[in-house]
Amino acid sequence: MARINIVHTTEYSYRNPVGLTRHRLMLRPRDSHDLRLNSVTLAVHPTPAKMRYAHDVFDNSICYLEWAEPLRTKELSIVSTLDLTHYPIGAALPVYSLDPAAELFPFSYASEEVPDLGRLTERQQPDPNRTVDAFARRFVSGPGETRTLQLLEDMTHAIKAELTYGARHEEGTQTAAQTLELGTGTCRDFAMLMIEAIRSLGLAARFVSGYLYDDLTGTQRGGGSTHAWVSVYLPGAGWVEYDPTNGLIAGANLVRVCETRTPQQALPVAGGYFGEAADFLAMNVCVSVSAAPVPVAAQRAG
Repeated sequence: MARINIVHTTEYSYRNPVGLTRHRLMLRPRDSHDLRLNSVTLAVHPTPAKMRYAHDVFDNSICYLEWAEPLRTKELSIVSTLDLTHYPIGAALPVYSLDPAAELFPFSYASEEVPDLGRLTERQQPDPNRTVDAFARRFVSGPGETRTLQLLEDMTHAIKAELTYGARHEEGTQTAAQTLELGTGTCRDFAMLMIEAIRSLGLAARFVSGYLYDDLTGTQRGGGSTHAWVSVYLPGAGWVEYDPTNGLIAGANLVRVCETRTPQQALPVAGGYFGEAADFLAMNVCVSVSAAPVPVAAQRAG
């Protein structure tokens, strides 16, 4: 259990004054059994004429910003500050109780769950040489010999061990096949590789975006910006989180902000401007995450 403070700053600069289109923000987590929001502050300059919250198709919290004409500006600053308490299941777990029928792979989802899982079980990217299929099958033994949780843990650790992490600030995500071919990628690339591999096995998986806080070892990868990982639907356990970039399981050190079908649906800040293409100068993003353990007495009091 930890008290987490997150400051996420996004700054745009323009050569000439420009108008701003509506912006869409995905910066606010949802309260849950493992996450409690203590306070949320959103500071925007120039000040928008309208700010409203809504839920998207996945029930993520969305904030829309709109500016009135004839506003023109040479800069846009968006600063999200979160104070929250995190109750992770922990790296030493999970000791999940799967439905007996799901303890061994392969298994089938219950008929009443299949329509709701929908496209989360479907591949979203091309795999022309079936390299992703081959990667996924590495972790499957003979019929009745593959334990579901072990399969997912082994895949998580293999991605971390076998691929090279490298930060990439350009927009976009590699396909799972490209990541295997290149042998390198970012956290979002590794997440999509694991998602596509899991979906190739017929399981439902979601793309998760949020923040990573330090485990005090200094060995974690993907900090200093938003982070990406995976959640998998397992009967009896529900949605279980896996971070292939760092080999983390069950949400330890991970603060979930949103869950989507694809990375394109999980942009923290999206919007545009009215002006010339040459007017855009730069976008700078800075994420600061600090964590402090909650004293045992305070945990009991809460």
